[in-house]
Amino acid sequence: MQQNWENKFSTWAQPPGKTETERCENTEAMVRKAIQASSKLKARDVKVFSQGSYRNRTNVPGESDVDIGVVCFDTFFPNYPSGTTRETFGNSPASYHYAQFKDEVGEALVSYFGAGAVSRGNKAFDVRETTYHVEADVAPFFEHRRYATDGTYISGVEMQPDKGPRIINWPEQQYANGVAKNDRTGRSYKALIRIIKNLRNEMNDAKAPQAAPIVGFLNECLLWNVPDATFQQSTYWAAVRGALVSLFGNTQTDATCSEWGEVSELKYLFRPSQKWTRQQANDFVVAAWNYLGMT
Repeated sequence: MQQNWENKFSTWAQPPGKTETERCENTEAMVRKAIQASSKLKARDVKVFSQGSYRNRTNVPGESDVDIGVVCFDTFFPNYPSGTTRETFGNSPASYHYAQFKDEVGEALVSYFGAGAVSRGNKAFDVRETTYHVEADVAPFFEHRRYATDGTYISGVEMQPDKGPRIINWPEQQYANGVAKNDRTGRSYKALIRIIKNLRNEMNDAKAPQAAPIVGFLNECLLWNVPDATFQQSTYWAAVRGALVSLFGNTQTDATCSEWGEVSELKYLFRPSQKWTRQQANDFVVAAWNYLGMT
């Protein structure tokens, strides 16, 4: 049984193949061309970037779409320290607003891909798949700045959905931290992410209820909080077992993982604002252990 799982883990651990990678790269390039072709956006300070599992090379079959961010730096959303305002830091009121920017991103995508290929969602635009490129979720952002009292700031991205609360992400910090941990663990960190994602998908297909709430990003963050030494084993089976032991022990109570962060280390992993809970993570770890027949 263990050997059968080791063979499956070895397959699951592999990064995306060349053809799938090329189709993802084509998608990003085409979105960039769409933005550059816009008469309204070409004069703006705009950056198109990949984000999520595609950029981090942790995508697996079943995650066929690409997350593309379009961030504008002409306006930023600030987070000021208590007792300070924009005047404290000499910032001016915005003259270009997020709603206008999102509309213009949508216009650029429709102009390039065609109206039938693009649909507007609450958070992002969906660009439909073709034989040349994969499906894309294109999310408009303004820069987000988390200020310190000395005027320095950490730069992230922020969106304001059509409905619901704002969303702040830290894609550059997430990417850099993930690469560093992968290097420290001899490339085992991202291999285990792909293994656990595939395991979760197989469990979900088998109707294991504990698998449904465990989205791919949560898997990446859970493994981010596993000590580096746990990944450095002679077999994938041993590494997966060690990771599940570590996660089980640390997600049994709120106290043992209250300081855990997302991969960026700029957002807490378990807080009421998150769409998952510590208990869901623990339930999944127990279910995964039993599904694998570990002892």
